[in-house]
Amino acid sequence: MKTIRTQALEAEHHATLTPGDDERFSGYGVMGLTFSTGHVLAMRRFPVTSVGPGYTSVWLRRPSGSWTIYASAAPDVSCARYFSADLEEAFQCDVSVDWTGDTSFTVAVGQDVDLTWNVELESTPITAAMSAVMTALPNRLLSNKAFLKTMGSAAGPMLSAGRLGLTGRVPNKQGFRAKPRRMWFISRSTATLGGEDLGAPQALQTQTRLGDFWIPQRGIFVIGSSSFDRFDPAQHLAATARKSL
Repeated sequence: MKTIRTQALEAEHHATLTPGDDERFSGYGVMGLTFSTGHVLAMRRFPVTSVGPGYTSVWLRRPSGSWTIYASAAPDVSCARYFSADLEEAFQCDVSVDWTGDTSFTVAVGQDVDLTWNVELESTPITAAMSAVMTALPNRLLSNKAFLKTMGSAAGPMLSAGRLGLTGRVPNKQGFRAKPRRMWFISRSTATLGGEDLGAPQALQTQTRLGDFWIPQRGIFVIGSSSFDRFDPAQHLAATARKSL
């Protein structure tokens, strides 16, 4: 059986875009992880996209509720393209993901940010079952908004993750479709920001979200793809320009 690391690296090195004329992304990431200090982290590693170069990003929510996205590509071709309306800041900077073992990796954001995040993953009967089902689904079904809404409503309680939004609208008003294929739980994680320990993984008192994308109350790592409505300046908000770090 292939390790999680092998599956993730195969998804990275052999990434392809699903058919369609919308804006598409393929790779892996942490849907979100909440900490006892009130911080929230998420990660996206998309080696291939239809809007620009591949990139890695980290989303950071501080206890105050403010969000920042750090990405290795410019805001207009990375996650801020869809979320900048609800961000305090968006920066282009160095972001790395290094696999340190078969089930573990470390995420780091450039020296000016000084963020180091260590993650360990595990498979459980529920994640194995969900992965088996999602891997077998045809892409056309995972592109169906009604199906994704139903799947998200059912999966959230099954995974003890609170609400899961697999479709809806992002802050910049584009519609989105999240299409996970394989998933694992985060079994252990530590993180520091500017030397500050962010505490232990722990559900927030009130679940947080960006637009209709809810951050799970339990750490979930997924391999899959995402798609968004093609940008229309008459309907959607452009990514807010921010400086590089």
